[in-house]
Amino acid sequence: MFKYTIKRVLTFIPMLIAISLLSFVISINAPGDPVERLSKAAGNEGSAEQQSGASKKIKQELRKKLGLDLPIFYLSISDIATSDTLYKIQDKYHKANLEHLTHMSGNWGLVSDYYNELLKIQDIHRTLKPKEVFKYNNNITLNEINEVTNQVGFDIGSLLETSDQELVDLKLNTISNSLENYTFLSPLNDSYQKIKKLNLDILNSSMKWKTYIPSINWYGANNQYHLWLFGNGKDRQGLVRGDFGISYIDSQPISTKIWQKIGISFSLSLISIFLAYLISIPIGIYSAYKKDSATDKGLSLILFILYSMPSFFVGTLLLLQFANPDNLSWFPVSGIQDPTLFDPEWGFWTKIKHRMPYLILPIITYTYGSFAFLSRIMRVGMIDIVSQDYIRTARAKGLGEGKVILKHALRNSLLPVITVFAAIFPMAIGGSIIIEVIFSIPGMGVEIYNSILNYDYPMIITVFTLSGFLTMIGYLVADLLYAVVDPRISYK
Repeated sequence: MFKYTIKRVLTFIPMLIAISLLSFVISINAPGDPVERLSKAAGNEGSAEQQSGASKKIKQELRKKLGLDLPIFYLSISDIATSDTLYKIQDKYHKANLEHLTHMSGNWGLVSDYYNELLKIQDIHRTLKPKEVFKYNNNITLNEINEVTNQVGFDIGSLLETSDQELVDLKLNTISNSLENYTFLSPLNDSYQKIKKLNLDILNSSMKWKTYIPSINWYGANNQYHLWLFGNGKDRQGLVRGDFGISYIDSQPISTKIWQKIGISFSLSLISIFLAYLISIPIGIYSAYKKDSATDKGLSLILFILYSMPSFFVGTLLLLQFANPDNLSWFPVSGIQDPTLFDPEWGFWTKIKHRMPYLILPIITYTYGSFAFLSRIMRVGMIDIVSQDYIRTARAKGLGEGKVILKHALRNSLLPVITVFAAIFPMAIGGSIIIEVIFSIPGMGVEIYNSILNYDYPMIITVFTLSGFLTMIGYLVADLLYAVVDPRISYK
């Protein structure tokens, strides 16, 4: 069994690599710009035009810290027309536009010049100050200056993001009309003429054949995936060292936030799983032993009713019945008292004692559905086993019914419930969103819920990765338990 365990653990390596790669792909394709989200979390809201030079510098440093200035992977497959430095373009819409223009013309040189000239005219446009223009142009209102300036800025932004020639022609004509009608836009004229010419050159380019010749670009370990997985040994430790990135909500390390929340959800889930198995196994055995009796039918009815009741309904009902000052105020209405707020001289069991009232109702809500489901599985498994030949042989030898059931039938009938354990164990990390919201439990369920609402992709991806890891652990434990309960199963 030891050798088998080692082999299974070694198979975790390629599976974890696959999970990490999938998580990484999801993360880089998530909507939005991580830098902008983190900037907003830090209170630096506004567009790029509205940011100060200092703020832009902070964004550049943050982008470098996150590794967004690096290639995505160890290598890339493209064509010889596409530049191997395209990854340096941070705006994904700009990048997509450049890729399309390159594919259309096959001439990266022209496309690059076109893009740089657009950036240049955008920078010149940002230097225009409507109030200063108004001082020297009494024949035009300030509102009109603002309107024209904003429109030209919008048109330039559109040119950076689109390669549709009809739209490009429309935007170029609009800018041209503005330049002709408003003299304060004259600083843009030289760049505009170059952009217009470069656009025609791209359309008339005859190097499209380059797009049919494949090219492999090798970047080495200096890439985003390697940084995300292994870190750089400085400010980034990597996924393998428990560094899951930074939260978009509050710019806090994901690992810190998880360790603050996971203990509560994991503890509640494990207690729930333990109680569910503790209750369901005896009930399942008894129901199978009393098959088709009035007792069996009564238990089946009760368990089916329990299993059909949604957890949010049961949780709310328990609160109304047992945490209601107008009824039975036996338990706190919500929350889980933090043991750190207690007397530091209290021992472990004293802390548990004072925390237990907060746990009883949530644990009941966690558990009732599980043991109802597991007891049915246990019953079916036991009924199947007691009909086997070796059980009839044991009875024929004169063994007592209790010994037949507990010694010969029980172990083999546990296989289905062990299989279920492998499936429900990974859920322990995520907790229950509904139950934690109802009872105001500051666990992973609430944290995941808030992450989804706020598009906190690093947190979502981290939970996905950890769930994948726990799934492998769950199935390994299930396989080992198979060999423990069934002597016929052997791992050599």
